[in-house]
Amino acid sequence: MAAVSATHLSKSYGKVQALQDLSFTVEAGELYGIIGPDGAGKTTLFRILTSLLLADSGTAEVAGHDVVKDYRAVRNVIGYMPGKFSLYQDLTVEENLHFFATVFNTTIEENYHLIADIYKQIEPFRKRLAGKLSGGMKQKLALSCALIHKPEVLFLDEPTTGVDPVSRKEFWNMLLKLKRQGITIVVSTPYMDEATLCDRVALMQHGKFLGVDTPKHLMEQYPETLWAVRSDGMHRLLGDLKAYPHVRSSFSFGAAYHVTLGGEGNPEELKAYLETRGHTGVEVYAIPPSVEDCFMLLSKNTGDER
Repeated sequence: MAAVSATHLSKSYGKVQALQDLSFTVEAGELYGIIGPDGAGKTTLFRILTSLLLADSGTAEVAGHDVVKDYRAVRNVIGYMPGKFSLYQDLTVEENLHFFATVFNTTIEENYHLIADIYKQIEPFRKRLAGKLSGGMKQKLALSCALIHKPEVLFLDEPTTGVDPVSRKEFWNMLLKLKRQGITIVVSTPYMDEATLCDRVALMQHGKFLGVDTPKHLMEQYPETLWAVRSDGMHRLLGDLKAYPHVRSSFSFGAAYHVTLGGEGNPEELKAYLETRGHTGVEVYAIPPSVEDCFMLLSKNTGDER
């Protein structure tokens, strides 16, 4: 039985269609990533799956429970960490954790083993008000509260947004440990680099999944040769790339532009073309695609690039 299943989910806010006929499944014990930019529909989807929002149409089940008909059962078997810190900021770390344990009729001691690795990092601050914690510490407290009742499925909505790189890495190490304990994890993120840590990822844009697969297979299936292009004049390079008739796509990625070529285009001719436009220090070399490259290609191919 799938841990999470959704069938033809749709949701609109006025004229804005947040989810468009969305269907998918998450297997038990899977770390499933939903990757997409702000406004893709990730939070709406999470709120429906956690029984906090009604879909306009379609159905969904979590751990075998219908999210509408059996919403009480759903809430007992899930942990939910929303994107915005939502714990009681005027309670201490310890008081927040005790409160959430009590709500689910359990104790900190009973399930401490689930949160031990996480909670030990904030335990020295257990008497500090939650509102006075740093971003990384708030994140660890929120995860501890979501885990204290031993959920079957954990929903994490953009848990690393606004958190420093070190805390992001620590957080994902925690998720991998939780996965080894058999907890199904559904996590959304706008950070494409986090996708490679998931068992499967769904690339989401404008309320739809553009593609669902393992990160490795997504990258292996990239259908074109991808080129990194650099020059000493990066500011005007993108405009010159777009003017080259054989450039099929070009996007900025850090210190280089990622480019695909069509027709009779080849890297030698592209380099020569850029040099005739006054560029110096031109480099054109093949690179392996990233998940973000796959996302950009799928967005372009489905007409969702805006």
